[in-house]
Amino acid sequence: MLTGCSGDASGGSGPAAGAAAGAKVSRTYSIEQLAAAVGCTPTITLKALDYRQGECTSDGIPYVFLDFATGEGQREWLDYAGMYGGLYLSGDRWALSAKSLAFMQELSGKLGGTVEEKGGHSGHGGAALPSSTK
Repeated sequence: MLTGCSGDASGGSGPAAGAAAGAKVSRTYSIEQLAAAVGCTPTITLKALDYRQGECTSDGIPYVFLDFATGEGQREWLDYAGMYGGLYLSGDRWALSAKSLAFMQELSGKLGGTVEEKGGHSGHGGAALPSSTK
């Protein structure tokens, strides 16, 4: 839903090619702090035991934000998200999805974190965010 071409050439699930090797270490952000950093006010769309999901639009760009109770829960969610494909910027117990690899790398310079591109099994088209890891 938020990305155009969600698969990478290698089909891998690690950090996207070209991500800055020396990217600054990110701090822990809440959904509200991530949204404020990009200039919008989020609507919380999901509250689970171990994470929350929120969405908003800024300058015509739709964002999906997540914050996690634990790093382990975040890693499980991101691993699960790999089945759906997509592009994520993730840091210390947070993740977000937005429009493009270049844009996510730019946000990484501001927020820290690592850009990850998940291959999924659909190739091209929009990536749906999984709603639960359980």
